[in-house]
Amino acid sequence: MSEAVANVIGAGPGGLATAMLLAKKGIKTRIFERKNKVGGRTSSIEAQGFKFDVGPTFFMFPRILEEVFEEAGMDLHREIEMKKLDPQYRLIYGRGGELWCTPEIEQMEQNIAALSPEDAKQLRPYLADNRRKLDAFTPVLQKPFNSVLSFLDPKLMKALPMLRPWNSVDRDLARFFKDERVRLAFTFQSKYLGMSPFKCPSLFSILSFLEYEHGVFHPIGGCAAVTEAMARGAERLGVEIRLGEEVSGLQFDGRRVKGLRTGSGEFGADATVINADFASAMERMVPDQMRRRWSDRKLAQKQYSCSTFMLYLGLNRRYDDLPHHSIFISSDYENNLDQIENQKVLPTDPSFYVQNPAVTDPTLAPEGKSGLYVLIPVPHKTANIDWEREKETFRRKTLDRLELAGFEGVEQAIEYEKMVTPADWEHDHHIYKGATFNLAHNFGQMLVNRPRNRFEELGGVYLVGGGIHPGSGLPVIFESARISASLLLRDLGGSGAREESGRELRVDEEAALADAV
Repeated sequence: MSEAVANVIGAGPGGLATAMLLAKKGIKTRIFERKNKVGGRTSSIEAQGFKFDVGPTFFMFPRILEEVFEEAGMDLHREIEMKKLDPQYRLIYGRGGELWCTPEIEQMEQNIAALSPEDAKQLRPYLADNRRKLDAFTPVLQKPFNSVLSFLDPKLMKALPMLRPWNSVDRDLARFFKDERVRLAFTFQSKYLGMSPFKCPSLFSILSFLEYEHGVFHPIGGCAAVTEAMARGAERLGVEIRLGEEVSGLQFDGRRVKGLRTGSGEFGADATVINADFASAMERMVPDQMRRRWSDRKLAQKQYSCSTFMLYLGLNRRYDDLPHHSIFISSDYENNLDQIENQKVLPTDPSFYVQNPAVTDPTLAPEGKSGLYVLIPVPHKTANIDWEREKETFRRKTLDRLELAGFEGVEQAIEYEKMVTPADWEHDHHIYKGATFNLAHNFGQMLVNRPRNRFEELGGVYLVGGGIHPGSGLPVIFESARISASLLLRDLGGSGAREESGRELRVDEEAALADAV
């Protein structure tokens, strides 16, 4: 067992977590990362004394990451300081009104009552309902879905009635909250998955529940500080992290992967873990003729999340009277989302999110200055939008709209600026169609219908990341790492693998079922 070797492609959070877990169990583990720093989309941009998270800007439900560190023999909180935010964020409604969202339930009830007294009475019933839902579905999210036989799991059968699959998140929350503004406070979190709450399956009402039950946390140093700490922990366990080394291809023995190639040579391994944007990695690394279920044609037919237009702004001033997170919700939110998801055009009245972390974390900007992280949901890359032509106009619109959230005089204060469009996400980060939240999380693309942790098309390959089961978002990505590491350890005959129920299908059996799934 101590001589077994695993190659991990990608030093994102999923790849780092997997490497930590494998190395702790005695697997000789190497990570190959094409960029010169770890973290992937959970890395940082550093310039002129400012530091910005590239992608995720906060942590929900850190318990899963705590458990990953514990399994690796470490203490997360000795490695990184996590600060619980209160308020979690401020919502500004284009139709009028605002809501300061706090994890203090009595105060939150009072804040909701200012908008809708009747809805304030429904906060605790909503939390109780979703507490039961999360308890029922957690075992499902912690297990692999290796084949259609996985649907026979009694735990899934028990959980299904609570999911109300015929409901969207918005429709499910309408059972509790009648005021549209209050309902949006507990449904907009579906955008963490890049989906509309009017389409997102009702299961994901647990996202807002997690915020109130377990808190929203800011890691001091930004989310990138967490992946940097994970890399340090992995190296202490003996993991070799090879930065600036892009994988140019995989080595095949029939349908089994036996290693990989980089500009430095060939690296054989007993197992290969791919932590990269799934669709992009398939197109770049696996010949199309070797993929039946996930061929180029079928990848193109899948549904993908929205993308994001980003501004990272280093300013020579501060906004100490404004919170860490501000979210402006379009006056016609449903039309805003329809333009993004269905019409595939730039939103005319865009919603936006601003992180103002200097009010919490002095390490992210020079003294007396601040960095703003600005995100606008937009369509993934489409022929309808020429970003080279549109980006400057959309930048202008974005800067003007910041005043709606109280950020006045931003343009005059800019010392550093970086803009990222869906075209940049696709080109610079190898994200398929620039869809920053991966495959959409509809029921046709979840559980057994999502790419499997033990990749069903190839032998010796395991997948982690937001495009894989269980799905997107940092806590769930860490869960995918635990599932994949457990499968790999079991396949190599090692200890530390979780128990699973149900017979496994061989690679050839999976291929035979591919067209039916």
